[in-house]
Amino acid sequence: MDDIERTFREAHGQAVATLTRLFGDITLAEDAVQDAFVSALRRWPRDGVPDNPAGWIVATARNRAVDVVRRGRRGRELTEQLATDRLRVESATGPDDSGPMSDDQLRLIFTCCHPAIRVEHQVALTLRLIAGLTPAEVASAFLVSEATMLKRLVRAKSKVKAAHISYRVPDDAELPGRLRAVLSVLYLIYNAGADDVDRCDLRVEAIRLTRGLVTLLPGEPEAVGLLALMLLSDARMPSRGNGTHVVLLKDQNRSLWDRSLISTGQALVLACMRRRRLGPFQLQAAIQALHCAAPRYEDTDWSAIVRFYDRLLAVMPTAVVALNRAVAVAETDGPEAALALLDGVAGELDGYPLLHASRGSMLERLGRPHEAVQAYDRAAALARTDADISFLTHRSSHVTVDLDGSTGALS
Repeated sequence: MDDIERTFREAHGQAVATLTRLFGDITLAEDAVQDAFVSALRRWPRDGVPDNPAGWIVATARNRAVDVVRRGRRGRELTEQLATDRLRVESATGPDDSGPMSDDQLRLIFTCCHPAIRVEHQVALTLRLIAGLTPAEVASAFLVSEATMLKRLVRAKSKVKAAHISYRVPDDAELPGRLRAVLSVLYLIYNAGADDVDRCDLRVEAIRLTRGLVTLLPGEPEAVGLLALMLLSDARMPSRGNGTHVVLLKDQNRSLWDRSLISTGQALVLACMRRRRLGPFQLQAAIQALHCAAPRYEDTDWSAIVRFYDRLLAVMPTAVVALNRAVAVAETDGPEAALALLDGVAGELDGYPLLHASRGSMLERLGRPHEAVQAYDRAAALARTDADISFLTHRSSHVTVDLDGSTGALS
C-alpha cells in the first residue's frame, strides 16, 4: 500500500461521516470521498502531499458534493443556500456535541445499524463506510465471495434510501437495540487491522471508537468487555510478527507484551465479572486475560480457558467458537480429543484456513504426517495473507522434511 492510498484509507471514515452530517446522504458522501481520492492520485504526485492530507480530502470531497447537489433537481439557488448554511454552522461551532454522541463516526455507525437494515448488512456497510475496507476485504471478514458482498452493500444502501433512514443521534430508548450490531462492527474493524500489518490504523480507530461507546453507554458491560478484549489483544501485537511471518502464542516473547494495556484490560474484565451479566465479548476478554496472566505458555490455565469457552459456546453457539474451544481442549485432553471436535465442525468451516491449520497441528502431534501435510497445504491454499501462507507452507515443508529425511518432497 503506497502513502497516498494509506492516507486516504486512514481519512476515509471521518471524511464520509463528516460529509454525511453536512449533506444527509450516505451515498453522496461516499461517492464524493472516492472522487477526492481520484483527485489526490492525480495531483499529489505532481504537487506534493498537503500538510493536512485528511483535511484536504474532506475539503475536496465537500466541494465535489456541493457540485453534485447544485446539479440536482432542487435547483442551484436552494441547494447552494443549504450547503452554505451547513458549512457556516460547521465553521462557527464545529460538530454538534450536545447529544450523547459527539463523534461523527459513532453517529454514522449507529445510522448504519438501523433496525430496518439486516444485521449482516449493517456490519458490512459500516465496515465499508467507516473503516474504508474494500468490498473484497469486507467479504473476507464475512467469509463470503466479493460478488456476494457487493450485492449486500448495494442492498444496504438501497434500504437506507428507501426507508428514509436519517443521520441522527438515536434516542436513549433506541440505543440498546442498536448495540449488538455496533459492537460487531467495532470488533470486525479491529480484527481487520490485526490481520493486516498495513492497517494498524484500524486497530487504533476501533479502540478509539469503542472508548467513545463506553463513555456513551457506561452501564453496558458488553461494550466494556469489547474494549477489554481489544486492549488485551493489542497488548500482544508487538510479539505476533511483523507482517512477513507469524509467531504462535507459545513462541511469543512475552517481555514484549504491553503490561500497561494488560493491566487496564484485566481491570475492565474484573469490573465486568462483578456485574454478573456476562456476554460474548466479556467472555472472550476473560479468555484473553488468562492468556496474558501466564508468565510462560506452559503456565497457562487451560482448564479455566476451556470452562470460559464452554460458557461462550452456550451464549454464542458458532462453529468458530467450537473450533477455538477444540484448540484449548488439545492442551487439557490431548490432540486426539481436539481432532474429534474439529472434525465435528469441518463441514461448516471447510473454507476457513484456521480449521485446516488446527487439524494439521493435531495430526502432526498424533504422528500422522501425511494427513498433516494435506491439512497444512489446504490451509495455505485458503490463506489470504502472505505471512499466513508462508507460515503454513513452512509447517507443511517441516513435516515433509521429517518424512523424507532430506528433501521437501514426499516419497
